[in-house]
Amino acid sequence: MDVRKKLGSNVQRLRREKGLSQEELADLAGLHRTYVSGVERGVRNPTLTVIDRLARALGVEMAVVVGFD
Repeated sequence: MDVRKKLGSNVQRLRREKGLSQEELADLAGLHRTYVSGVERGVRNPTLTVIDRLARALGVEMAVVVGFD
């Protein structure tokens, strides 16, 4: 599986487990909702900084978001 797709799938799964909308996650991470949507669909190539922001907003380690857990 493409690493961007795997990352996106993990972000979406974690977001749903937390009961957050894309907009709520985006607000918590300081990102735009359409950017979060692009990450979840695997069409964005987020930097480590963005992955860290998403992980913090989701309350997990970066390794969990990228699938190294």
